[in-house]
Amino acid sequence: MRIAVVNWRDPWHPQAGGAETFAWELSRRFVRAGHEVRYVTARAPGQRRHEVVEGVRFVRMGGVFTVYPLVLGWLLARRWRFDAVLDCQNGIPFFTPWVLPWRTRVICVVHHVHDRQFGLHLPGWLAAFGRLLEGPVSRWSYRRRPSVAVSPSTVRAMRERLGWRGPIHVVPNGVSVATPAGSARSPEPRIVCLGRLVAHKRVHLLLDAVPELRARFPGLVVDIVGRGPEEDALRARLPEGVVLHGYLPEEDKARVVARAWLHVSASQGEGWGLSVLEAAALGVPTVAYDVEGLRDAVRHGRTGWLLAEGTDLAKGIAGALDDLDHTYGVRCREWAGRFSWDRGAERLLALMRGLDPGPGWEEP
Repeated sequence: MRIAVVNWRDPWHPQAGGAETFAWELSRRFVRAGHEVRYVTARAPGQRRHEVVEGVRFVRMGGVFTVYPLVLGWLLARRWRFDAVLDCQNGIPFFTPWVLPWRTRVICVVHHVHDRQFGLHLPGWLAAFGRLLEGPVSRWSYRRRPSVAVSPSTVRAMRERLGWRGPIHVVPNGVSVATPAGSARSPEPRIVCLGRLVAHKRVHLLLDAVPELRARFPGLVVDIVGRGPEEDALRARLPEGVVLHGYLPEEDKARVVARAWLHVSASQGEGWGLSVLEAAALGVPTVAYDVEGLRDAVRHGRTGWLLAEGTDLAKGIAGALDDLDHTYGVRCREWAGRFSWDRGAERLLALMRGLDPGPGWEEP
């Protein structure tokens, strides 16, 4: 098949996150399966307009907002070229059904519902416009097209908060991490936090918890790995015992994670929580709030701990450190082993062929 994957960013964009990992890992597997793939996305300063990586042809144009009309124009000019389009919604989809013929199979991928997050990043009027596009306009535009969500939480949010009525299939993220050579768990308590440094990840809550944790666990160290618009503000207020690494190559990131006792996510909501599975694959359980996405990625009492919203994070982490034993690491690795990018690609290719991919989520 000739497939177009349209996504806000590519994995090398300075603000890339889990959505970009999802689009990239699936694109490269589509190529391996013999399909032709165009990955159409925004262009960050210094990036090439056209590039081929592992057989995936990248086409880059526009910035944060201009990428949307430019991609629609690009597709309109090539409207008969593609058999299938993966239209990835990062708050706002690309509305590709507006410019494509009915025979082109369009699949809308929703990572998580952004309605509550628009106000954290945008002025009021623009946040309201974003909610209009994400809700009623998207619901109408994709009403006769299959959709994909990355977790049961996202399915529920699409039904309840967006009023989505069409078919929704679950395609979870896979997990693939580098294997760090000679890395072992730290003898002293160590916590790691992975992810983009943006407002809704609430990394500041972890920083607030550090003094109390270090008073109880002397020598405790917190590693924060990631980059984003909040980095400078967080770096300016780092308490003693916290290391903000910024971006790390995969092997270095895996080495930092593997030596941790716990992974912590204070996010107010995710589509899935890819960082949770990356940590689990290295035997590191997660402490997170019981919110959308994270309640799917963390198995409470088995691969981590889910805290009720409003719970004091320092107390929640301290309780986890007290409860921690080697069985959590064993169960984490087993849990992460259930998720595969290969299976995700197979499910999406079935949808592109008009087939039913079957159940996509099984409880442990």
